[in-house]
Amino acid sequence: MSEIFELVFAKESLFALSLFPYLGFLWFMTKKNNTPKVALIGFYLTLLFVAVTIPAGAYAQFVLHQSLANVDWIHGSAEAFLTFSNITIVIGFAQGINKLKVES
Repeated sequence: MSEIFELVFAKESLFALSLFPYLGFLWFMTKKNNTPKVALIGFYLTLLFVAVTIPAGAYAQFVLHQSLANVDWIHGSAEAFLTFSNITIVIGFAQGINKLKVES
């Protein structure tokens, strides 16, 4: 029984399962039509970060025999892209707030 528990709640399983709510979030934000476009691009860039980080982690693990966190050039590049995604989201919402201020 504990083996099943460990398998179901392994961090990889939870990570994969977390993609479904995030995809739902992206769908909702895209359909809403009032999400600032730049912020929406930032949210999609975050999804791209996840899509790129998974094979990067596999490369680090299986080719370099290290965890992703221990391979600085891969980990740093991934974190830099995540930072770029987050900044894009912030800029998008800042633009949206400024637009609302001008309209009111």
